[in-house]
This record gives sequence, structure tokens and C-alpha cells, in this order.
Amino acid sequence: MAGKIRVAVVGVGHLGRFHAQKYAALPHCELVAVVDVDRARVKAVSRELGVAGYTTLAPVLAQVDAVSIATPTRCHHSVGRACLEAGKHTLMEKPIAADIAQGEELIALARSRGVVLQVGYLERFNPAFVACQPRIAHPQYIESVRISSYAGRGVDVDVVLDLMSHDLDLVTSLVSCPLRDLHAVGISLMTSSTDLAHVHIVFENGCVANLTASRISAKAERKMRLFQPDRYFSMDFARPAAREYIADRGSGDRSGVREVVLKVNEGDALLAEIEGFLRAIATGAPPVVRGEDGLRAMALADRVTRDIARNALR
Repeated sequence: MAGKIRVAVVGVGHLGRFHAQKYAALPHCELVAVVDVDRARVKAVSRELGVAGYTTLAPVLAQVDAVSIATPTRCHHSVGRACLEAGKHTLMEKPIAADIAQGEELIALARSRGVVLQVGYLERFNPAFVACQPRIAHPQYIESVRISSYAGRGVDVDVVLDLMSHDLDLVTSLVSCPLRDLHAVGISLMTSSTDLAHVHIVFENGCVANLTASRISAKAERKMRLFQPDRYFSMDFARPAAREYIADRGSGDRSGVREVVLKVNEGDALLAEIEGFLRAIATGAPPVVRGEDGLRAMALADRVTRDIARNALR
């Protein structure tokens, strides 16, 4: 694509405002407008960034090449469909839609219009994950903990779609194998949906993943450990930091494990995600997180949610 990519951000609440700030700061794109149904919010963000602000989407579509959608999940399908039907490249915040059928429709629309559809799974761009990913070959056991205090945001979906879906996406990006078994439990405390969830997943190749997510904890933590035959990795997504522990059977060290602190480049995961989206538009290469990846994570999240309901205490 010749010239600057013209972009609008649809939904400029907590996360969408950050999207708009990143686009506004990049030299190879132009933030044309921001859109939000909240008149006061869109006015504040448009004034902050010196761009036009709209409360409806229709007037914007003719002015842009691409959009970031950071609306509530219930709006993803209707807003995404309007943008894709208009032939606009789309970065959709996760989850891709409110249900699988809606996600499938968005993917089919993007394919028919020949445009990029990227899903915003931010941890794929986290410097800790980026440092470890090239070294990961044969995962055998994965455990993750993703917990936060109650913030009142994202509660239009349960904690599985809100938080755990990040780790479901990471795990399925690393383990290219069908599931053999899954068992999930969860509880509700602050909302009418699940606020704390745990899932035990077994893949056909024998890999096991244990994932915990909570939005009702006293502290915040985002960590993952991954074991493979000769080493394991420890990732702290919040700091971010990464370590590799290598089995050193010929060493005189009693532990037989050598610790390597991996170089984690300073980076802004959201900026990297947006730059990757713009690069996919400019080059025609597939994005790091395709619509199909977002749908795969969502399908697994749906299976977790259904199992939680099946295992609920009566």
C-alpha cells in the first residue's frame, strides 16, 4: 500500500484510547478519527490527539483504510461486519466476537474482501514471550496463573474470555495438536458469570496444561512456566522477565540445572501489536494473530465455559 495507512479507532474507552495514542505517534500511518457512542469520551480523546471525533461509524469508513475496534465484546460482530463489508483492514480486540458463529462470519467476510483481520491477543507480543518462543520446541507441561483485582472492566464476558483466553491463545499457538481431554471448574463472586476459573487440558501428544485465571484476587500476577524434555522456561509477563533452566546432567552442580537469564528487550506490546498489524497491511503477509487464531482460542474458551457449567456445584 502506497502512502500512509489511514486509521480510525472505534471505541476509545480504557484500551481504545491507548490504541489511538499509539497510532497518533507512528510516522507511517495517519490517525484520521476516533469513534465512540459516549459523546464526552470521544470529545476528550479527539481533543487530546488533535483528530476528528464521531459518535457514529458510517461517516468514518470512507476516510480510512483500516480500523482498530476496541468496543465492548457484544458490539464486535456488528461493528466488525460494517468495517469488513466496507473493505477495511481490521484489528479486533479479543475476543473476536461474542460467539463462534459470529467469529466465523467475520473471518469469512475478511477473506472475501481480501483484507487483514487481526485479533488483539497482546501477550503474543509481550517481550517475555517473544524472548522464549524461538527456544520452545516440544512442550510437555504448561502452567499459567493470570490473576487481577476486580476492576469492573470487561465484565460483559466471563473471566475465561476476559483473561484466560490470553493463555489459551498462547498454549494453542505452542501446542499444535488436538485436545484429548479437558476439565474445568469456576466460581462467581462479583458478577453473574464466572470470576475465577481453572482448567486442566490434556493434548493428544501427551502435553498437559493447567491454567488459572481470576479477576477477584488481592494481587495482580501474569506468569507462565513451560517444561520440555531438556529444559523449562519461566515467563513473567507483568515485569516482563524470562528465564531458561537447562538440564545439565554432566555438571558438578548438585541441582543439575543451569539457569540462564534471557535477554528481554524493552518493548511496548501494544505498540508492537499495532506495528505488526500495519506491517501486514503494507506487505500482504499474514498477521501474527490471524482471525482463525482468535476463533481457535474462542472455541477453546467456549469449551472451558461449558465444562465449568457442567461441573458447577448444585
